Amino acid sequence: MKRKTNTIKQLLAPSFLLACTFTASTHAAEESAQCPSYLDHSFKKLHSTQTVNLCELYTGKPLLIVNTASHCGYTKQFGGLEKLYQSYKDQGLQVIGFASDDFKQAAKSEMEAATICYKNYGVTFTMLAPTTVTGEKANAVFSHLNANTSAPSWNFNKYLITKNGQNIEKFNSDVTPLASDLEKKVQKAL
Repeated sequence: MKRKTNTIKQLLAPSFLLACTFTASTHAAEESAQCPSYLDHSFKKLHSTQTVNLCELYTGKPLLIVNTASHCGYTKQFGGLEKLYQSYKDQGLQVIGFASDDFKQAAKSEMEAATICYKNYGVTFTMLAPTTVTGEKANAVFSHLNANTSAPSWNFNKYLITKNGQNIEKFNSDVTPLASDLEKKVQKAL
């Protein structure tokens, strides 16, 4: 009797290991599918010591990435971006602002930029510390966005990344966040 038990255990063991291996690799594939590799980068939050990996924010729902500046004619779009975020965050939309001085419109310090974003415009979506978004020194996320669409030609270019993380649509600076083609695409993507 003992011998049959050992034989059954021996027969089941390879199947069990195969099932565990399949489950683990399936789980890893799902994790990978949930967050595209180009988003798997950490950035420092604006005027903070904290960092955030964009995969922590990506939910498989639309993600809106914006290159921002504090002293630009489009800076007032912070208000519209915040309203867009508030309107759709419960459905999964994430908005991420990449502060940048690529067009020489940034605040002189992170503290000043934070005041403009958080105090003047009430921004609650994720804002990241200044980083380069154009050219050879562009951060890894913008390198990917630029290669798949085009580099920002000015501040407040908006990149809508849809659910699967592969479809990227660029909206130029003059496209307002609300009551625009951008908002319609966000609604459709949700």
